[in-house]
Amino acid sequence: MKGQKIGMIGGGKMGGALIGGLISNRVVPASDIMVSDIVPARLDELRERYGVRTVSDNSKLCRENHVVILAVKPQSMDVVLGQISPEIDKTKIVISIAAGIPIKFIEERLQKGVRVIRTMPNTPALVSAGVSALAKGKHATDKDLAAARRIFDAVGSSVVVQEDLLDAVTGLSGSGPAYVFIMIEALSDGGVRMGLSREIALELSARTIFGSAKLFLESRKHPGELKDMVTSPAGTTIAGIRALEEGKIRATLMAAVEAATLRSRELGGK
Repeated sequence: MKGQKIGMIGGGKMGGALIGGLISNRVVPASDIMVSDIVPARLDELRERYGVRTVSDNSKLCRENHVVILAVKPQSMDVVLGQISPEIDKTKIVISIAAGIPIKFIEERLQKGVRVIRTMPNTPALVSAGVSALAKGKHATDKDLAAARRIFDAVGSSVVVQEDLLDAVTGLSGSGPAYVFIMIEALSDGGVRMGLSREIALELSARTIFGSAKLFLESRKHPGELKDMVTSPAGTTIAGIRALEEGKIRATLMAAVEAATLRSRELGGK
């Protein structure tokens, strides 16, 4: 992305994660990143930690940068778009990470022909292990999409979907870390019940989930095949699996994704 300066409106946790990833992976130098935020102390922190440029004026940020990332809360989006609309034309790429805000909402509040990309990252981006789904607006090009993917690949990996599937992405990977944290806690509770210390039980449960995910991603074997590798006849694992099936773990996880997806659609409609 040489020669493309990036402006970020909103320097919160996700914004900070993106800044760190962009710099550490040498996507762009710190001098080519500008950040605005309503909290002056946060701007001071980002400037001191990363060496990025900071500004309190969103219009100035948009004038001076080719790519503008909207990392603001959904309820603030309308006001921010009103502020920056005069400075955003079709030479700019606008990337939104605001959950539930459709591309159409953004396009209608900016000048005609603006290239908009909407994305749904997740919180593991804070440790460079996130996964982001991206969808492009009607004026965005494949080249714009590739540039956006380079940005979000700096904090993990990315996939491309149609915008009407971003609510399902929210229900699965956006909300998914919370489901996994509950699994870590529950497995740990089981270990404590069986006599392990809380510290060891948490370490074992977290490492087991991490290692299992890594084994799948690197082998690309079907999860059922990997499960069978651990499951011997009349052994301990099949006894545990039976307990999981009796508790309807599959149906419960499917229902969680469905409920979160429907809630995302509801919020988007509002």
